[in-house]
Amino acid sequence: MAEQLLLDKARDLVDGHIDFDGQRRAEGFATLLLAASGLLAFNVGYHYQDIEKAVYIGLGGTVLTFLLVVPPWPVYNKNPVQWLPAGSGWQ
Repeated sequence: MAEQLLLDKARDLVDGHIDFDGQRRAEGFATLLLAASGLLAFNVGYHYQDIEKAVYIGLGGTVLTFLLVVPPWPVYNKNPVQWLPAGSGWQ
């Protein structure tokens, strides 16, 4: 019984939901973070003439973006959609 409870909690964590507004917000946030990290990586790499620093900064920005955008954080589900029950649609 305890295993089932743990599995349910893990499933809820991984199978989280985001609403349509949260999707829009996540897409804009990802675009902003990736653009900022790309610009920072380019400028640091150019200033120091070091491609390795530029690559590491770019990869770090990508990982940070992944961690902030991919999990279903509660901020992405502030306006959940209330769907109609099955079978109560158009007749």
